[in-house]
Amino acid sequence: MQMAQIGDLRLHYSVTGPEDGTPVVFANSLGTDFRLWDEVLPLLPAGLRILRYDKRGHGLSDTPSGPYSMGALITDVERLMDHTGFSNAIFVGLSIGGMIAQGLAAKRLDLVRAMVLSNTAAKIGTRDMWADRIAAVETGGLNSIVGPTMDRWFSKPFHAAEEFPGWRNMFLRTPAEGWTGCAAAIAGTDFLSSTSGLRLPTLAIAGSEDGSTPPDLVFETADLIPGAQKELIRGAGHLPCVEKPGEYAALLTAFLKAQGAAG
Repeated sequence: MQMAQIGDLRLHYSVTGPEDGTPVVFANSLGTDFRLWDEVLPLLPAGLRILRYDKRGHGLSDTPSGPYSMGALITDVERLMDHTGFSNAIFVGLSIGGMIAQGLAAKRLDLVRAMVLSNTAAKIGTRDMWADRIAAVETGGLNSIVGPTMDRWFSKPFHAAEEFPGWRNMFLRTPAEGWTGCAAAIAGTDFLSSTSGLRLPTLAIAGSEDGSTPPDLVFETADLIPGAQKELIRGAGHLPCVEKPGEYAALLTAFLKAQGAAG
C-alpha cells in the first residue's frame, strides 16, 4: 500500500512498471476507486510506468470536509505527480477524472503531453441537477441514488453480470462526504473556454449506452481540441473499461503507441 502526504491530505496511490517506462496516469470516476482499471492494465503494452490513485474522498485516501473545488482536485494530482516523479505523462481520465485531465493540461503542460478523455466533458450536467443529487445523498445516503446511478453507468445486460454487485457495492461504500464533495466540484466546473485552448494529442472515448455523459456530449468536448480522435464503444455505458475491457485496452494501446509508448 502506497500513501503520499500531499499538503494536509493523504492520498492512496499505486505506481507500477519500470522506472524508465513511458509515464501514464489514470484518474477514475465519481464513486469508484482505482480498481476501476484492473481489467484494462494487463492488456496494455509492456514498458509503461503507471500511476493510479484514489482522489480525495474515495477509496483509501483521506476524506476532508467538503465541498471540494475542481481546482483542489487538480492540485492534488499535480502534487502527487511531482511527489512520484511523473512528468510529460499521458493522462487517462474517466468522467470527473477526465475533467481533472483537462484542468491539469491547461495548468501544467509539463506534466501532460497527451490525454485520453473517457466518458467525460468540459461541462457535465447543471448546478441544479447536482444540487438535487447532493441533497438526496445528504438526506438519505448514497443508497438513495444508487439505482438511477447504476442505470446510467451500465448497459442493461451488464446488470445481470456476476461482477455487477461489486461495482454497486463500491459505489455504496464511497464516503458520502467524498461523493458530495466531488459532485460539488463537477457542478462548479465549466472548462469549455480553457479546453478549447488546448493543443495536445487527445483521444475521446464514449460508450453508446452511457446515461451520464452521452456520446454527443463527449464528442462535443473532443471537437474543442483540434485533431482529437473520437471512438465509440458500442454496448457499453459510462464505464466501458469495466464492460468492454478488451475493446477499451485496444483503443488505449493504439493511442499510446502513436505517442511513442513502449510496445
